[in-house]
Amino acid sequence: MFRSFTTFNYRIWFLGALVSNIGGWMQATAQDWVVLTELTDNNAAAMGVTMALQFGPPLVLVSLTGWVADRFDRRRILFVTQSALLLLATGAGVLLLTGVMTLPIMFGFAAAFGVANAFDAPARQAFVSDVVSREHASNAIALNSASFNLARLIGPAVGGLLIVAVGTGWVFVINAVTFLAMILALSAMHSRELVPRVRQTGRARLSEGFRYVWGRPDLRVAFIMVFLLGAFGMNFPIFASTMALEFGQEADGYGLLSSILAIGSFAGALLAARRDRARVRVMVLAAGGFGVASLVSAVMPTYGLYALALVFVGFSTVTMLTTANGYVQTTTDPALRGRVLALYMAVIMGSTPIGAPITGWVASTFGPRVAITVGGIAVLGAFAIGAVWMLSSGRVRRHEEKRFRLTIDETRPVSVVDAVPEDFSEEVATTSPITLPELPERRVPHTAS
Repeated sequence: MFRSFTTFNYRIWFLGALVSNIGGWMQATAQDWVVLTELTDNNAAAMGVTMALQFGPPLVLVSLTGWVADRFDRRRILFVTQSALLLLATGAGVLLLTGVMTLPIMFGFAAAFGVANAFDAPARQAFVSDVVSREHASNAIALNSASFNLARLIGPAVGGLLIVAVGTGWVFVINAVTFLAMILALSAMHSRELVPRVRQTGRARLSEGFRYVWGRPDLRVAFIMVFLLGAFGMNFPIFASTMALEFGQEADGYGLLSSILAIGSFAGALLAARRDRARVRVMVLAAGGFGVASLVSAVMPTYGLYALALVFVGFSTVTMLTTANGYVQTTTDPALRGRVLALYMAVIMGSTPIGAPITGWVASTFGPRVAITVGGIAVLGAFAIGAVWMLSSGRVRRHEEKRFRLTIDETRPVSVVDAVPEDFSEEVATTSPITLPELPERRVPHTAS
């Protein structure tokens, strides 16, 4: 489960990311609570607009951010984006502490956070493949998800308590300090141990990420499923905050719901780390489980039962997203990984500007239970799309020995779009050796390039 920790750089990366993610979840809890209770009178629609502004830039800037992640040194990109996020968190915290913050200003900060994260996310996701060897990539991705969800387990609960104890402004300031952990981790890494990678140049290649995804039906299906999940099913800040108010809870009760959700998320991420590779069938089944768990949570009569249902919601959500992320990374051409991951992040984060305002309006007009139900139905639609594709692709077949048992073939090849890198060096070539067949009574000469 923890085999990637044998790499020094990954151990440093994991610890830095964990501290930074805890601060990020603390700030997310504070931001949602500020918009919902301090800058508006429990206006879930305003909260949806805030989420749309924060998660819209990855969709708008997808071509540029993916090109940057493939063209430039990802470690340096992360230095810049993490420093920018630190300054933004400090600025928002100061405005809240001085009483200057207004809803339009918070909208501006949300958009600025979104722009910084638009460049940070694809570089951070792809950088994992630069830190560990190829055979450990799937495990490292799953452990990254575990770190993210462990932070999600701790951050909202601590954030909710800090909101009550010291106020929302100090939560932003504390989050600014946690960005130093990631910056220090990046500084402490051994550059010589990073895995060499192919870099491409030229803006003419911006469209290759789109072509690559479009040329692979399995990735198209994965992206559609993730879009439906992100747009309508993953609006947890809206669901949890409005349900907390319905049950008569304050900020600490809202933060506790987010942490309970993370219990299931953390368990799902650890189980994903145990798997040798990401499988499509796990992604599809997890989507079905998410839809069912969401519908069950919508009818829970008490705060405790609703919290219990969130454990299963979190488990199925992270199982699906971790599997999808791992599948995209480990099956994508390394030369295009940054752009494909930028598309993936644009789908999962960029779907929020579409779904969050709708979900917020439904929650304000018809109540949070109706909004959760709509999200659950949408994710069941994603499950149906994935299941139909698996059946039509020929991956489901009858078991060879047991007459009434079905098996799923995960080894069927997929059609891919070839990408020829502009910069190809011996250093890059030797990271993925190709075994040549032995010829009788003849030696194959070694070539240097």
